[in-house]
Amino acid sequence: MQDRTVDPREVAYYERLAVEWWDEQGKFWPLHRLNALRVEYLKSRICEHFGRPANAAKPLAGLRVVDIGCGGGILAESIAGLGADVHGIDVVEKNLRVARQHSLRSGLSIDYEQVTAKQLAARGARYDVLFNMEVVEHVADLPLFVSACNQLLADGGIQFVATINRNLRSFLFAIVGAEYFLGWLPRGTHSWRRFVRPEELRSLLRRDGLEVIDSTGVAVNPLTREFRLGKSLAVNYMLCATHRDA
Repeated sequence: MQDRTVDPREVAYYERLAVEWWDEQGKFWPLHRLNALRVEYLKSRICEHFGRPANAAKPLAGLRVVDIGCGGGILAESIAGLGADVHGIDVVEKNLRVARQHSLRSGLSIDYEQVTAKQLAARGARYDVLFNMEVVEHVADLPLFVSACNQLLADGGIQFVATINRNLRSFLFAIVGAEYFLGWLPRGTHSWRRFVRPEELRSLLRRDGLEVIDSTGVAVNPLTREFRLGKSLAVNYMLCATHRDA
């Protein structure tokens, strides 16, 4: 797959882990717990943005959603369950095979495709909601990748970006703590130099006419393994952006 945003080493890494996506006690347990927390936040922000009742049975019905770097489909399935038309994309074919099989068992219709954001943007695809979750810290060319994602957002749409800040605290918590001391993530999951500061993301979004309208930090209790939203963006955080004139 010829795309300068794709790092072959990252592809190979996730190829090896693909079979474990839906083991809630396995190597991806943090994503399952994180997903359970943030789906409510995402639903609330999307419904507020589009003027929809969050307590409806299918509050996201009819919305076109793309989940970039969808992995095994953890978030994609949650959003599809809320009624959205979900297009999950990933560069790792094994991830997509796992995602397709699980969605069939879950009785959900999700369009999974092996394609990059850049290739999708070149096709002229546009979406009401864009999820860019835990991807920016893995790409080879950050500005090019973010630009491609921004192009995918339809006028008046809303984009969510989740990643890890780059500072001493994130090095201690996300790498030394999570990968080496606690063993919550396989060693080598992250490279600290690829972590992205919030101001860097804001600048890349602003370059294409997007403004951050909300942000939240994500913290975890190392004793209980419980995740919670908070004000601090020092380690894990999410940004929510839309077009300035929306």
